[in-house]
Amino acid sequence: MRPTSLGSSVVDASVVGIRLASGVVTPLVRKLFRQEEAGAGLVDRPHRISSYVAWREKRGLGAADLRRLADRLVEEALRAPGERPLPPGEEAGVAAALAATLYALGDLTLSDVEAVRLGPQAFARQLRAAAPHPGLSRDAELFHSRLVDLACLHILNFFTRRSTFVASTLVEQSRLHAETIAKVDELLTRLPRQDGRDTAFEARYLDYLARRHSALTIFGLDLEPGSSRWPLDAAYVSLEVTAAPGTRAEALPAPYSLPAERLPAEHHRVLLRGEAGSGKTTLIQWLAVSAARDPRAGTVPFVLPLRSLTRHGERLPAPHEFQAGSPLAGEAPEGWEGRVLRDGRALLLVDGVDEIPAAERDRARDWLANLMTAYPGNRWLVTSRPSAVRPDWLRDEDFTEVTLAPMSWANVGAFIERWHTAAAAPEGYADLLLDSVRTKPDLARLATNPLLCGLICALHRERRGFLPAGRKELYTAALSMLLHRRDRERGLRLPDLAEEPQLQLLQRLAHWLIRNGRTEMDRSRAEDLIAGALPAVPVARVLGEAPLVYRHFLERTGLLRAPTEDTVEFVHRTFQDYLGARAALDEGGVGELAGHSDDDQWEDVIRMAVAQGRPRERTEIIRALLDRGTDRSVLLAYASLQFAAELDPALRAEAEAAVRHLLPPRNIDEAQELGRTGPLVLELLADPGTADDHEALMAVTAAGETVSELAIPYLARFHDSSSPEVRRALVSLWGRFDTRAYAREVLARLTPPPTGLLVRTDTQADALCAFAGPPGLVVGSEVTRPALSELFSRVRVSELSIDGHRNLGDLDFLRGQTSLERLRISRCDPSTDVSGLRRLPLRTAHLDFGTPGVHEAIATWDHLSHLELYSPQPWSARRLAPGARLVHLVLDTPAADVTDLGRHTELRVLNLGHRWRPAGPADWAELSRLERLEELAVPEEALEGLVRHVRLPALRTLQLYGDRTLAPGMEERLGERFPGAVVEPYGPVGEQ
Repeated sequence: MRPTSLGSSVVDASVVGIRLASGVVTPLVRKLFRQEEAGAGLVDRPHRISSYVAWREKRGLGAADLRRLADRLVEEALRAPGERPLPPGEEAGVAAALAATLYALGDLTLSDVEAVRLGPQAFARQLRAAAPHPGLSRDAELFHSRLVDLACLHILNFFTRRSTFVASTLVEQSRLHAETIAKVDELLTRLPRQDGRDTAFEARYLDYLARRHSALTIFGLDLEPGSSRWPLDAAYVSLEVTAAPGTRAEALPAPYSLPAERLPAEHHRVLLRGEAGSGKTTLIQWLAVSAARDPRAGTVPFVLPLRSLTRHGERLPAPHEFQAGSPLAGEAPEGWEGRVLRDGRALLLVDGVDEIPAAERDRARDWLANLMTAYPGNRWLVTSRPSAVRPDWLRDEDFTEVTLAPMSWANVGAFIERWHTAAAAPEGYADLLLDSVRTKPDLARLATNPLLCGLICALHRERRGFLPAGRKELYTAALSMLLHRRDRERGLRLPDLAEEPQLQLLQRLAHWLIRNGRTEMDRSRAEDLIAGALPAVPVARVLGEAPLVYRHFLERTGLLRAPTEDTVEFVHRTFQDYLGARAALDEGGVGELAGHSDDDQWEDVIRMAVAQGRPRERTEIIRALLDRGTDRSVLLAYASLQFAAELDPALRAEAEAAVRHLLPPRNIDEAQELGRTGPLVLELLADPGTADDHEALMAVTAAGETVSELAIPYLARFHDSSSPEVRRALVSLWGRFDTRAYAREVLARLTPPPTGLLVRTDTQADALCAFAGPPGLVVGSEVTRPALSELFSRVRVSELSIDGHRNLGDLDFLRGQTSLERLRISRCDPSTDVSGLRRLPLRTAHLDFGTPGVHEAIATWDHLSHLELYSPQPWSARRLAPGARLVHLVLDTPAADVTDLGRHTELRVLNLGHRWRPAGPADWAELSRLERLEELAVPEEALEGLVRHVRLPALRTLQLYGDRTLAPGMEERLGERFPGAVVEPYGPVGEQ
């Protein structure tokens, strides 16, 4: 009987991502053993394996041969179909380890029959035990182990095929091993691949992240069980970001505005500044959830709140520690985070640079820089309060710095409506509150961020339409509401504790956090602080000892929350500052307050101390701030005046006089800091009638920061400023004020009319009616087609830019635009009809779409001087209008016919595109007629003809498409032909 062959079986080692036929492995295994001697037959006892190995012979297999054999086996395994089982660069290590393991065959004392009886797995274990430890990485060691298993399986099969093996044993063992191989094949096909573990965990992680961050708490309301969390999809209100003050002018266009959620798509590295409660953390939640819900995009978000990562002063985490504190900690495959970062798939959301002590911020910056150096290509968003770090804090790391803008009227309206819908408020409450916010300046000034808007909504509902007028009263009312939740109305039996004892205990926690530069503390420390205060507040013992009091605050007041099981923080920094100020006053800490006036983390604490203090305490604080004498302390003293209901008039006058020495502000930072003190600063700003350009820019910036409707009449007085910077600032402030009022009182009066006016929404488009002359507009992609038609039916424009619009439809709205001189249409869906472009009085056009009829429309533009055309259709200079006189021409078309281009003798810039090829001598003749041409861009393939046939005496720059080295001698020939020209690689040519 012929032994049963195992060679036809396929060993599917899917655990390591290999699939090898036995026909590949068997010849390699056969080389491990010496050839049978002639005439050898059955023997009365089995041979030991050590007597078979080829390296026992003098002329047998050597160490180098064995290594080559191992290399071949590794190579075949990696070549097999499937995902790669180990990282590049570890092949040699696996092959060396495999060779060492196979060499241990010579040390085994087993006989061939004993080895076959053991079976492949046990045999492989004995072989690995006899060999040195491979010393490989986890993935490589698993790959090596599976290769050894594979080799052992075929070694045993090889034994069964030797004539020296006892015939009956051979047949039986062959049958058993055929069954074994079939079972192993079936088992291995059911096991997940090694690299499948990453995919499985990643799916679990993204699902957890999406659920973890998919809801917000509706601030300050007792709702039905299960309804106190507001779905993020309903809660999120899109806010705008603007260029951060003090950043490099060239970093962002002016004016710059962008929906905050688009930041990661537009910029790889962003430092986002925003005031407390402005929506930074909510934005991070939105970005994390959006990325987690789109696994096909391959982006993996990591939410990294610095306050949690550094609460014990620990070093900031390495990638494998990103999951620390998460329920998924320890579940990720080893090195998963590093692999995500190496692949450039991570979105790292680093929240709260301002929430760690100033002394630790440089260390945090170094941590960021090291991670970005080690793992380039990922996307980063870092958040901070505006004054926590200096301008360009991350400049060396190529970060774009932006500021989260205050909520516009549209934002406030959307927030109020969504809030009331989610809270199931009585019908009409939302409209009543919107009317109050519009008509009460003090209330409107408070409704500048999501935190304060949420408080206003909650208080409005709670008090059935009554609202406090000032910030101090608002916080006091909010605390009262949060501390007196209506548990008794729901039938819950809880101890009754008045508001004041609760505030006394909570302010101890707040004061400790402020003094230690933290926003988060351990639960054990919070309980210790409460325990230390209980003897002085004995009435609070009605709740029990410190742990029970702590639990009451956490679960019943809504003022505290637990980011993790063993940490606690206030629901928002604003309440921490308010209560910390209260504690500082109780302890007589006026000197401590003034001593921290230059610390950004104490600004609101000092203001709230003035608001809550008695007249003597207010006087001491403001006096101490003025005596300190720094610009920041003087501004803080002045900013605190609005919170001092009663103050010595002489001291108030002194503070106002001190701040006058800081006027006009010297730079944008100072102007914004001044503006944040509120509308009182408007009477101290420069007179628009006499201010020079710098003073006017500072004044406009400061007035814009007040976010008060009182600023609109003041800003309107700059309507005739000739400063481009002032005019851009006025245009950029539109989103901060009532859309219609600002458009009517400021934008419409600008003389000359504004250029680059960004129209982002239908509401803004509807608000534009009349201007001093035709303005220049930039239309955002969110403006609908009907709104465009309505806008251009009543407004004539001189410039128009439409970029990225996906529902543009036809261009009929351009008909009748008799003042339109500059037009840019880029990255828009192909229009169905471009006849609206015909007969326009355009002088400059940038067109990046290929709808049929575009070239015919260009032929009707008699005043054209600048043209940039990106089209899938061939272009010809013969089709230009007779009256066109080009000065600037940039093309990217399949072909360009330059016939008749020579008549444009004023042409200064010419880019023929990388696909242009001369049709013959006539083309060179046309180019030679352009005697005033200063810049020329052509493909390298055209150089030979250019040097031979063209003379351009005014040429100063010759740009070449392509990256090939110039032919020998070509550089010298170019220098001789165009002696005044610099030859350089092609870069985009700007409009002249």
